[in-house]
Amino acid sequence: MFLVALSFAYFAKALSGSYMKSTITQLERRFDIPSYLIGVIDGSFEIGNLLVIAFVSYFGAKLHRPKIIAMGCVLMSVGTFIIALPHFIIGCYKFETSVRLVVNSSHNSSPCRGGSTVELTQDDRPPQVPSTSCDGDSNLSMWIYVLLGNVLRGIGETPVQPLGISYIDDFATEENAALYVGCVQTISVVGPVFGYLLGSLCAKIYVDIGFVKMETITITPADARWVGAWWLGYLIAGIITLLSAIPFWFLPRSLPIPGSQLSKQCNQEQTSFIKDSPHPKNKYQAEERISFIEMAKDFIPTLRTLLGHPVYLIYLCVTVIQLNSLIGMVTYKPKYIEQHFRQSASKANFLMGVINIPAVALGMFSGGVLMKRLKLNIMGAAKVAFGTSLIGYILSLFFFAMSCENAKVAGVTLSYHSMNQLSYDKHSVFTGCNSDCLCSSSEWDPVCGENGITYVSPCLAGCTTSTGSGKNTVFSNCSCVGVAGNLTASPGHCPEKDDCDRMFPYFLALSVITSFIISLGGTPSYMFLIRCITPQLKSLALGFHALATRTLAGIPAPIYFGAIIDTTCLKWGQKRCGGLGACRIYNTTAYRIAYLGLTLSLRTISFIICIPGFILLSRQLEEEEKSSIREALSNGGTELEALRKDEFVVQKSDQTVHTSGNGTDGHGRL
Repeated sequence: MFLVALSFAYFAKALSGSYMKSTITQLERRFDIPSYLIGVIDGSFEIGNLLVIAFVSYFGAKLHRPKIIAMGCVLMSVGTFIIALPHFIIGCYKFETSVRLVVNSSHNSSPCRGGSTVELTQDDRPPQVPSTSCDGDSNLSMWIYVLLGNVLRGIGETPVQPLGISYIDDFATEENAALYVGCVQTISVVGPVFGYLLGSLCAKIYVDIGFVKMETITITPADARWVGAWWLGYLIAGIITLLSAIPFWFLPRSLPIPGSQLSKQCNQEQTSFIKDSPHPKNKYQAEERISFIEMAKDFIPTLRTLLGHPVYLIYLCVTVIQLNSLIGMVTYKPKYIEQHFRQSASKANFLMGVINIPAVALGMFSGGVLMKRLKLNIMGAAKVAFGTSLIGYILSLFFFAMSCENAKVAGVTLSYHSMNQLSYDKHSVFTGCNSDCLCSSSEWDPVCGENGITYVSPCLAGCTTSTGSGKNTVFSNCSCVGVAGNLTASPGHCPEKDDCDRMFPYFLALSVITSFIISLGGTPSYMFLIRCITPQLKSLALGFHALATRTLAGIPAPIYFGAIIDTTCLKWGQKRCGGLGACRIYNTTAYRIAYLGLTLSLRTISFIICIPGFILLSRQLEEEEKSSIREALSNGGTELEALRKDEFVVQKSDQTVHTSGNGTDGHGRL
């Protein structure tokens, strides 16, 4: 029952964690924030985890572990609900649009407000966005709730792994414990699959579903302004996490020792003694009596010894750098698929859940099987981990060749004077054809002209009239669309997917192969960590490794990856109260180079550090082999000397007995 409950808790925390990754672009657009702030929100989970992990791991083991895990699950659930809270506070989502929403309206609005200078505010804003709207639109700080909720999730998740695994290890039989832990880890891999699928489902649903009439929504999920029902997934994840807490309240603090295990190992008298002895949780009772001050005094020298171990220190540096690359890549991979290959957020999340995550899970499992079949030693494990990472690195270089051209947007990626050639120079959205319209340069309401070019807004396309309503709106007399013939435009981006649609399947195939190969070295790498250090330092080595990777990779990687991605933005959205919002369109070439270049640069550095690591490891193994030979020889010499002494004592005693046997009282002495 505990195994089932813990597996469900692992599933719940993995689901909510992966769902957070899947909602990155939705949160950016809803709260009008750049990518680096999303990185701060994403890293806040690790911050919450680090705040309490030492206290929970130490004190939690001495308390009622199932109930501590239950409290953690409840806290995770509360944090998840807090993340969804802003949706119910800030009101409906409003996006910039020139499309009329009233079907039976007889008024035909003019996007091009020629000569209407009085209708514009001093900062060149359209009259539809009055300054008073800021009073009820406090999006500025609503993302703080998401940050705090994620910190609470991190705090709540802390007891699940250390206390859950230790509980299984204490009360399961030795042969079953490994199987049970394997089951839990397998379930934790299934969680992200459902998390990304949930993200895919919610991204298709409009953010204000149930609060607005869907026929009034003029944008599609492929639009840069579209925001899915991000909050709905958090409510579902919160409920699942809350349900996972229920079984733990009814589980006992300790379980009886399995009778079969005792009957095999002990006779009846020993069995009776063990049943009456202190519980296995106190099996290290002698160590527990050591005072805290003595433990603290011993901690610093032990840590110094650990960090003075050159192989462990190099391994720590390599894994921290590799995890920076991995975490940054995984966090922004759905966004990369959306922006570079012009896929919807729903499709990007679906592909991550169905294709990438299973490939990683299969790779990790295959790595364990490979180690068992080949019976790899520490050097073999290091070579497999390095080799798989290097092959994955070489294959990842082909991603640079899988490029898509930017969308053709007049005034952003194209000059109004040269519509046939993409250019990323600073273009002006104003030109002769729209100079009389008095448009706002900060507006983002793209329309597709009949000439196949996307314009930032109907006003900047020079459209003077519009007919129809909603998605069926047609803008007419657009002076920038052409000089003769059809001068109309329709809402939304122009479809330009031909080159990307051909390239995208190859990208997915290569992505799956590289994910599988890189994760193939995951298990050998972890086993190397366990074996490269002495058994006395193993627990501290694992704990310090977890602390270092969370602090130096889990927290900073999403932040600086997001900040570098922000530098490739071509057109920023405008907040209703002023200031830059979320990015509307990126320079896909610069995005690709920045995203892939940073990922592969970090891996390159880690490979360079590996070279002295292999040299030091081979020296360490040679020294260990020599010391073991010397020890064997010295032990053999000692044993030989002991045997000689024993033989000498036996001979002497025989002589004594023989002499005393010749005496009159020899029998009595014997």
